[in-house]
Amino acid sequence: MDKKTLIRVIDSAMHRVPADLVIYNCQIVDVFTGTVRPGSIAITDGLIVGFGDDYRGQEEIDAGGAYAAPGLIDGHIHIESTYTSPEEFGRMVVPRGTTTVIADPHEITNVYGLEGLNYMIRAASKTELSVRYMIPSCVPATPFEDAGAVVNAFDMQWPMQDRHVPGLGEFMNVPGILEKNDDDLNKLLVALSMHKVIDGHSPGLEGAGLNAYIAAGVKTDHECTTVKEMEDRLECGMYVQLRDGSACHDLENLIPGITPYNYRRLILCSDDRQPKTILGEGHIDSHLRKLVKAGIDPVMAICMATLNAAECYKLEDRGALAPGRRADIVLFDNLKDFGVKTVFIEGKKVAENGRYLLSYEKAPIYSVRGSMHVKAFTEDDLRLHLKSDFVKTIEIIPGGIRTKETDLHVKLDADGDFVFEPGKDVAKIAVLERHHNTGRIGLGLLKGYGIQHGAVALSVAHDSHNIICVGISNAEMSAAIHALIDQEGGFVLVKDGKVIASLPLPIAGLMSDRSGEEVAQALEVLHNMAYDALGVSHTVEPIMTLCFMSLIVIPDIKITDRGLFDMKKFDFVGVEADKPKETVS
Repeated sequence: MDKKTLIRVIDSAMHRVPADLVIYNCQIVDVFTGTVRPGSIAITDGLIVGFGDDYRGQEEIDAGGAYAAPGLIDGHIHIESTYTSPEEFGRMVVPRGTTTVIADPHEITNVYGLEGLNYMIRAASKTELSVRYMIPSCVPATPFEDAGAVVNAFDMQWPMQDRHVPGLGEFMNVPGILEKNDDDLNKLLVALSMHKVIDGHSPGLEGAGLNAYIAAGVKTDHECTTVKEMEDRLECGMYVQLRDGSACHDLENLIPGITPYNYRRLILCSDDRQPKTILGEGHIDSHLRKLVKAGIDPVMAICMATLNAAECYKLEDRGALAPGRRADIVLFDNLKDFGVKTVFIEGKKVAENGRYLLSYEKAPIYSVRGSMHVKAFTEDDLRLHLKSDFVKTIEIIPGGIRTKETDLHVKLDADGDFVFEPGKDVAKIAVLERHHNTGRIGLGLLKGYGIQHGAVALSVAHDSHNIICVGISNAEMSAAIHALIDQEGGFVLVKDGKVIASLPLPIAGLMSDRSGEEVAQALEVLHNMAYDALGVSHTVEPIMTLCFMSLIVIPDIKITDRGLFDMKKFDFVGVEADKPKETVS
């Protein structure tokens, strides 16, 4: 703030000059005191300068009795997982009351390195949404997979110095910290030396391991799936992010653990949320509805969606309605359904009645397209060469992204390759390296997906984002993979060797250059075709479920381009099972 602005703010607050804008006839939600009071809000130069019905403004807006709350903050999201560009993401979520997001761009950074981060920053500058990017901590996420780039502690030093960067993104390589890996410790020290926030990712961690992880400087975690996990972290002083996304719905499981004492350490986040979910259910506003429906006080809920995240990430200029803070304001019609009437960002009306009001242009994408660098392969490269028909499978656990190992008998051909059996819920899964033409292909078997025809291929595969393909035969899988490469990544469904549905994602193989509505419509077609034409089980989300089958930091068993990975052993394992554990006919 310069002196001229400071003088204007003081004079407006003192009634010496009219404010730029006065919003009157509203119910002000005060997250500091936990109360709601009637009044008017005066705004000058994008800042709140005071409350009171005696303020006058160059522009005055009648709120019609609406509830004025601070702009909502998503405490942890990967914009890339909306499959839309940052500009388009902003256009979708701002009308839902979101004015700030804490984004971790580790998806695109795993493909393009810091150039991917630079693209995201350029694109975010085109939207009114305030996007604060964390610096991805794990590129690649672990040493057991092949990403498109490597970002080490030295690479982080310059971007971490930016005052708009809150800190270090989710540190998924927990063993790297606990085993004192030198590069991992150096990354922590870069953030700690600059007094930045370090986000966590520690599913299932407890006891001495959790203590060590937090003692190393990790401040948050969004991977709690039980109240016990949440309480363990709160007791150690962490902020816990209550996640409700398109694939992971942990919020409702954690609500019973919320109390009037611990709610100030709880933050709302979506992590991964598709356009269909945003356009149909909402964004952080949908979290508020679920909290209040479950009996949480609405002002407490709003505090979790605003002030808590602002304090955690040291955003002292927002998160509450108070003099001197940014005029990021959302007008709700009530505090039960949280219908959004109007949204202001820095005192500018940016959305009304579900519509983004401003025009915008998109940042060029030439630096982050053409990302499919796959070595030529044949159907034979997709063959398994098993010596036993008793095998490990990755079994999907519906409702989340965790998996378990299930051992069972399968049919093999004369050369030991898997043979799909109609009606049996086991299919082949492959992960192909797509960044450096290495030709690496990891092969395994997937249970619980339900596919009975054709194949599904995608280039969104957390976190290294190689190609994942699931299908009933090598021929169907090969057809899907080649079609995916030809369209620059995204999603492809194949039946009888022909593409029946697709969504190209030319931005790093992760995001579309089309509108959120178009992406949502294409995803709807993909989902319906996956269920109806390919026979995918209705117990799973057919696209996002597969995206997480290569995320080896989530229990219990996953697959990368290097093969089947057991998180409990934290090592690769063969497809053949050692001894019967569970026989499924």
